[in-house]
Amino acid sequence: MEEQEQDSRRSAVVYLGNNEVKSQAVVKYSAAPPASTFALLQEQTDLKLPPANWLRESAQLGPAGSTVLGSSSRSKPFSSFGMAYDFIDCVGDGVDVVSDSENIKKLLKIPYSKSHVSMAVHRVGRTLLLDELDIQELFMRSSQTGDWAWLKEFYQRLIDQKWQRKKKSKEHWYQKAILSKFLYYSINGDGAAEPVHSHHSDTDEDCGPVEYGPSWPATFNSSTSDADEHGLRNDFVRNILWTFEDIHMLVGSNMPIFGGGRYPAVSLRLRDNNKPINVLTGIDYWLDNLMCNVPELVMCFHVNGIVQKYEMIKTEDIPDLENSNFSTRVVKDIAQNILSFLKSNCTKEGHTYWLFKASGSDIVKLYDLTTLCEEDPEEKCQNPFTLPVAVLLYKVASNMILKKKQNRKHYGTIRTLLLNCIRLLDEARHAQIIASAHYMLSDLFQLDEEESAEEALRAGGSEDSYSEEEEEQEGDETSSKPSDDSKAIAVIKSVGELSVPEKYTSTSPIRPSGVFPVLQDKEERCRHVLSYVLKGLKAIDSSIKKETDLPSADPHTPIPLKYEVRVQTGAVQKHISLLLRPGSATNSGMIHGSWQHRLKLQFFLKASKAYYVLSDAATNLLKFGRALRYIKLALQCHDAYCSISSSLPTHVLLFHSQCLCLCGDVQLMLAQNFSNRAAYLEEYSYQTQEDQELLHCLHRESSCQAFIMATDLGSDPEYQLFISSKCYEAANDLLTSGSLQGLQPEQLEQVLKRLGNIRNELGVFYMNQAAAMQTDREGEMKCYVTAAEQEVWKKSFSFFENGMHNFEAISDDTNMALLLCNMGRLMRICAQAHSGQSDEHSRGEFSPEEALYYNKAINYYSQALCRLGGRDRNTSVWDSVNWELSTTYFTLATLLQDYAPLSRKAQEQIEREVTEAMLKSLRYCDLQTESARQPLYQYRAATINHRLASMYHSCFRNQVGDEGLRKQHRAHAELHYSKAVSLFLSLSDAPCELLRTLLERVAFAEFTMAGQSSSAVKLKTLTGALDIMTDTRHAFSLIHKELQINTVLNLLFCVSSTSSGLNRQEVKRLIGVFEPSFSFLLLQLIKMSTTSKRKSSNKDEDRVNMYRQVYSVLLRSDKTAPLVSRIALYLQLLEQLAPQTGSVPKGPPP
Repeated sequence: MEEQEQDSRRSAVVYLGNNEVKSQAVVKYSAAPPASTFALLQEQTDLKLPPANWLRESAQLGPAGSTVLGSSSRSKPFSSFGMAYDFIDCVGDGVDVVSDSENIKKLLKIPYSKSHVSMAVHRVGRTLLLDELDIQELFMRSSQTGDWAWLKEFYQRLIDQKWQRKKKSKEHWYQKAILSKFLYYSINGDGAAEPVHSHHSDTDEDCGPVEYGPSWPATFNSSTSDADEHGLRNDFVRNILWTFEDIHMLVGSNMPIFGGGRYPAVSLRLRDNNKPINVLTGIDYWLDNLMCNVPELVMCFHVNGIVQKYEMIKTEDIPDLENSNFSTRVVKDIAQNILSFLKSNCTKEGHTYWLFKASGSDIVKLYDLTTLCEEDPEEKCQNPFTLPVAVLLYKVASNMILKKKQNRKHYGTIRTLLLNCIRLLDEARHAQIIASAHYMLSDLFQLDEEESAEEALRAGGSEDSYSEEEEEQEGDETSSKPSDDSKAIAVIKSVGELSVPEKYTSTSPIRPSGVFPVLQDKEERCRHVLSYVLKGLKAIDSSIKKETDLPSADPHTPIPLKYEVRVQTGAVQKHISLLLRPGSATNSGMIHGSWQHRLKLQFFLKASKAYYVLSDAATNLLKFGRALRYIKLALQCHDAYCSISSSLPTHVLLFHSQCLCLCGDVQLMLAQNFSNRAAYLEEYSYQTQEDQELLHCLHRESSCQAFIMATDLGSDPEYQLFISSKCYEAANDLLTSGSLQGLQPEQLEQVLKRLGNIRNELGVFYMNQAAAMQTDREGEMKCYVTAAEQEVWKKSFSFFENGMHNFEAISDDTNMALLLCNMGRLMRICAQAHSGQSDEHSRGEFSPEEALYYNKAINYYSQALCRLGGRDRNTSVWDSVNWELSTTYFTLATLLQDYAPLSRKAQEQIEREVTEAMLKSLRYCDLQTESARQPLYQYRAATINHRLASMYHSCFRNQVGDEGLRKQHRAHAELHYSKAVSLFLSLSDAPCELLRTLLERVAFAEFTMAGQSSSAVKLKTLTGALDIMTDTRHAFSLIHKELQINTVLNLLFCVSSTSSGLNRQEVKRLIGVFEPSFSFLLLQLIKMSTTSKRKSSNKDEDRVNMYRQVYSVLLRSDKTAPLVSRIALYLQLLEQLAPQTGSVPKGPPP
């Protein structure tokens, strides 16, 4: 029974003698039983007589009649491939050489031997595979089958023109026979010879190959499952990882190893006592013991087959034996030179190289048989190594991909291995390997991760780079092609050169013949993936038999019916069946569960992911038409996947939900950028040849129409928003039902957020539509709310409400606040729609419907602020909601004040409601925080105070009887006028509002004076009113500055400039109020001062004279003068009064 050995078993580092050659052997695998003690044969034992157990199967020696000291009686041209298949981890980077131990020995004995050498060399990554290429057996086959005729002709033409099969001598078969009998005696332990009466006989014909057998396989026409029949099985008793100096080799050995007692491991040899051990034999014994880590050699000497004696020799003493003396350092140099020579010249993966040395020649030549085969003018020759090499390339690449934490720098190696594998194979015969290789190639390009530039450079860095230019420069400089043989790619002119240290040095280690492309662009990366997917699908389609080629059915065999119900589709179909109806049957006749079926599933999924990444990248580039085209292709690939899959795995359903989300994103972007539809339509309609071919492959399995609705480029934004919403709903249903329920909370949260967002978008869309309908109705002078408007309101509110539920499910308070804010805006639109209109020019009283909707809006805005909790959580959203709430209160108060519902409510109640709303609006005016809205808040606060002051002013004028209430109104009016003036002074763009407020305040003072009886009190009130009038200097200076700027602009550009926003008509109206009021104050002050009984001082007289002078100038002023001149005069007069009144122009408050 075969048993796997631990790597530590039989491993050692050996320093042999003064030569200091380092050797380490690790048994990777052994099929031999534990070493047993060999039997010492008695002297005079006749080895010519067969033992009783001869040629019977023995675990110690291997298959009967096939193993003789590690060499097989028949050549195995693919022995290295059998080992490579079993130890795939070692191939590519792990070892330098994989070969039979006999081939290794033959190479290292080249300088010492005159015999011929013929080996096939193949490269896989950094590993060389060496196999014996038996020319005699090969050409015998050529004579019978016609294969390799081209190589036979080439051999006869350039190497041996008179080639003929050389028969081995009788002496050769005699020596093999007694050696075999000796080994069977040694394991039998019986010194007596017991002849075996059977058909076996000790003849030349029986010992030698009587006829051509299956040791050399026919040209590969079968699948890789027949490997054993074609000599690809690893038949070695043991496989050893042998390190000789710095050369790492995986070797196969069949040498019997004996042990037990004081000899834990020895090798057993038989020698003719009349023939001394020569150098070749010594090297042979020494290398065998090194490779198998055997410390001692037992030599049995015989004379004419009669046993004479035994001798024990240590392995390190073998190089110093008499007549067999050799330098281990020289052997080491030979090994390093041969390896360097082969590495420098065997550079192309997939090529078969032939290392050949003729018998008695000192010249070693290397040929590229693949190139010679391709150059054959008559026919395309077949190379029997092609399939084993291709399969090995595939296995090595597959193994490297499966390794966890594989360094990205090896991707170049993997890609090269797979491309060479594909290049070697015929698609018609090996479609499965080709399709699988294309899938692995597509899998090299990572679609789900961001690759930094540094990582990308490492992935295709200089270590893995290899180019044809480098290939031409590589090779040993001392090698040259002889003039008489231009077919050899490299030549060792003399075997003696191999003994020279570092005579042949590899210019660089063997490297892949291609560089993994450095692709930082996602689209380019995906295009590579899709290219390999398309090639793989074509290989699969070419392998699927057409219906007419299928064998006829057996009428006696029942046909199995496929009745399984598709899973995972029930919840998906709910409410959105048009979006998620998968395919039902395959159209190509592909057999379910076949390799074609399994690979097509993988290819369809890979293509879908590639198109998804392309769509996502196009979305980031704002190429929304292109993005929709790509996501359409991704969903079509998914549709084809569903058509051939009996069930949808969890990872496929998760990816499908991502595709639906991205489709929803793209449709949303198209709706928001509907003005660019023409450009997007052009992007959407474009299709590459590759996409068309891939779509053709999809149509072999499905009509790909299931998602046509979701990926249609709509003609209006409403439809696109609707489709986007349905895509998100489908994704949500996938994640909340079936096997996905509760698996991906993060992904579900993103879907719910998108669903809430699209419902907000739909709500805003219908809300804007309602506002537009209202504007159109007002333009048509219609006072009633139409049914269409109400229907749109309901749609908008329903989407906002559903969006609220989505955001509430994920506790997204910020987005809930935004939706509540939009609901508040919708309520305000509803309120505006109910504003009554009494005639064509004015609106009616403030209606109960308006109050209802404004209060609902206030409620939604208040809820939004409660959701946010504070300004720190989200400053921008908080400021927005706070502003909207203040605006709503202000609008409500303004409408109540301007269009008071006196028919339903008392004046006092209306005033209370106005005051309450105004003060609440003022409370939400953030005057302290510096922001873009601060000037707006200041203006609103000033306006609110101005309106409140005006209201209390009006109440003060109209209140009769209740003096306490009148005083309260007066105090409130003074307070709010003072606040309004202070706030307007802080603004530089509201001079008219400041002037109006000051004039109203003067009017309030005049009305107050009219009710006073005391002259002194009146004089004081008039003086205070004049001080207020003097404060108008700031407003007039701002107006004058604006008018001057407009005048200059008119002179420069000969056009009237209105960019300042100054309302000249409003200024004229205010001047019309200012002049009379100013004149009245001056006149009353002059009268009161002159009629006063109190003795006036010089200062009082000067002030009165000033009043008279200013009053005189004001009366004589030209009322038709330009506005800027009149204002300049007012500023001059007010400046004259300022020192007298003690008034100081007020600036912005600190």
